[in-house]
Amino acid sequence: MADTVKRTGMIGLGAMGLQMARHMIAKGFDVDGYDIGAEANARAKEHGVKICGSPAEVGAHGEVVIVMVQTDAQVRDVVLGSDLLDRLARGAVICIASSVSPDLCRELAQAAATKGIGVLDTPVVLGQEAANNGTLTIYVGGEQKWFERAKPVLATFGKQVLYLGAAGNGQIAKTINNMLLWACMVANFESLSFAKKLGVDVPRLVEALGHGSGANWSLSRWGKSTGKWAEKDMDVALELAQAAKAPMPLAGLVDQLVKQINQERMKALLS
Repeated sequence: MADTVKRTGMIGLGAMGLQMARHMIAKGFDVDGYDIGAEANARAKEHGVKICGSPAEVGAHGEVVIVMVQTDAQVRDVVLGSDLLDRLARGAVICIASSVSPDLCRELAQAAATKGIGVLDTPVVLGQEAANNGTLTIYVGGEQKWFERAKPVLATFGKQVLYLGAAGNGQIAKTINNMLLWACMVANFESLSFAKKLGVDVPRLVEALGHGSGANWSLSRWGKSTGKWAEKDMDVALELAQAAKAPMPLAGLVDQLVKQINQERMKALLS
């Protein structure tokens, strides 16, 4: 296993993946990349990413490979449905930056271990602006030795790279973070809608609340975030709760309110 990682890969060159790759290049790493979209590949190439024809081709060059696609099925297909594991060298590390189930991350870690390859779950939080600025927070689950190897790469786009122990724990942290985020989002939406009906200047109120005990991260960014993954986030949390037989009445209510708010947003767009 080489002491210093130089060659990296990025599978998934969308809005988040492109920015992560850009920061890796800026910090001196060589980045091979792949995306199913021709436009995404073209944009990434302009930033210095060497475009490959498949995930397996990325693996042929990468010592640390980041996977940033959308769904569990896509992550599984990248890692197990291609020849990625066969093309990676022993000692290489796959970082699952996508938000997926903890069980999938554990499954992939076990499959890769038979080939001497590490898998970390490395989901990110703080959104697109933090990705653009290279200031994401990254929650990491997996073996410590793989974390130490991949950390310099993750630190190129993460201001905080936080190790949380066993495989799957990074995804669990992301889910718990999202539960708290969307509880705040729903509370903010309800409270600010009420304030608007009472005739208060909402932007001025938001600024004032930022100095009070009701301040929270989502309130500080009110109007700047689309919330487009809200329903997915809450669905993941409730599926985990069901499997663990853990009652979460507040999360269930937040899930329903998030769906209602999204419907109201859609009606407003169509009206």
